Amino acid sequence: MSGKVWLIGAGPGDPEMLTLKAVRAMAQADVVLIDDLVNPAVLEHCPTARVISVGKRGGCRSTPQDFIHRLMLRYASQGRRVARLKGGDPCIFGRGGEEADWLAAQGIECELVNGITAGLAAATQCGISVTLRGVSRGVTLVTAHTQDDSPLNWRGLVEGRTTLVVYMGVAKLADVRKGLLDGGMAACTPVAMIENASLPAQRECRSRLADMLDDARRIALKSPAILVIGEVVGAAQQAMLARTA
Repeated sequence: MSGKVWLIGAGPGDPEMLTLKAVRAMAQADVVLIDDLVNPAVLEHCPTARVISVGKRGGCRSTPQDFIHRLMLRYASQGRRVARLKGGDPCIFGRGGEEADWLAAQGIECELVNGITAGLAAATQCGISVTLRGVSRGVTLVTAHTQDDSPLNWRGLVEGRTTLVVYMGVAKLADVRKGLLDGGMAACTPVAMIENASLPAQRECRSRLADMLDDARRIALKSPAILVIGEVVGAAQQAMLARTA
C-alpha cells in the first residue's frame, strides 16, 4: 500500500503566513518531517502526527539528504501520509524539485504545496517592494551558497538591472560584495540586510554595497538573513522619510 508525501512550504517564519492548502495537507498527515527553519508553532495544525526533525541549516550539522529520502520512502511505503515541512517555498532553494523527482522515481505520490518565500517576505516586512514602476522591472532570486562552490555570474546579474534578493549570503557576504563591485555595480547601490524575517526577532540594517560588510560586522548579522540589493531599497527609504516628514 502506497501513501503520499506533501512537500510543503511553511513560509518565512510567521505562522500566519501559512497557506490554507498547507494547513489542510498538514491536518491529514500521519508523519511530519520538519526542517530547522520552520517555526514549530505551525505544528498545531497536525497535533496527532509523529514529528521528526530533519534539520538543515547553513553552517550547521545537517541531516543527510539520502536519509530524508529514505524516511519519506519508508513511511509512504507503509501507507502513511507524510508532510515534509520546509521553510519558505519548497522549490526556491528548498530542494523541492529534487525530492519530488526522487519520490516519483520510487513510484510514490507527491504533491508540492507552495509557501511564501523568505526573500519576498523579508523585503515586504521592511516596506520594500522588490518591483516598482520606474525603479525596477524585475527581481532575481539567487543563493550565495552553491553545491560545488562555483561563482555566480555576477556581471550578468548586474547587467540584468533587476532587484537582487540573495539567500544564504551571510557567510559569503564578502564574496557577494566583491562579485557585484567587480561586475560593475555602483558602490552606492542601496542594500537591506534582514535577519529573521517576519519573526519577533526580525532585525534590519540599511547600508550601501560598499559598506555592507562593515555594517554587517557592526550589528553582528547572523543567519538566517536575506540581502535585498537595488534601487528599490533606496526608494523605500525615501518613501518612509516622506511619510514621517
